[in-house]
Amino acid sequence: MRQAPFKDPRVKKLPFEYADITEKLVSAGLRPTRQRLLLGGLLFTDECRHVSAESLHREARAAGVEVSLATIYNTLHQFTDTGLLKEVSIEGGKSYFDTNVSAHHHFLCEESGKLTDIPGEHITLQNLPTPPMGTQISSVDVVIRLRPAN
Repeated sequence: MRQAPFKDPRVKKLPFEYADITEKLVSAGLRPTRQRLLLGGLLFTDECRHVSAESLHREARAAGVEVSLATIYNTLHQFTDTGLLKEVSIEGGKSYFDTNVSAHHHFLCEESGKLTDIPGEHITLQNLPTPPMGTQISSVDVVIRLRPAN
């Protein structure tokens, strides 16, 4: 593992290879800026993750990365627009960003707000309505809400 190529003494050693993140960003058509590299390194680990902008901001700060919440939001939306992330919107304007961009669905624990993936083939969708004239269905996202059993 390499240390950050930026020689910023505030940034702690991060658990990723910059070459991997650079390749991912360039393949998506994004310039590998300092912020994108650092945030991409935190996001794109070996496991699928669901993060909010606020949780990624806390994680970045804990790693010594000084970045504004606005930059986090902008970067998450850029990653979503280029297909690196999938946005999962929950009521009230709450959004999570998912590193698993394959077709799948989610369980949402109402108490903790934690999302858990449900493989796409575990849910069968039938009898979808016909979309309005001039449109087509691009995706269907199912969120199954969970609460403790009584």
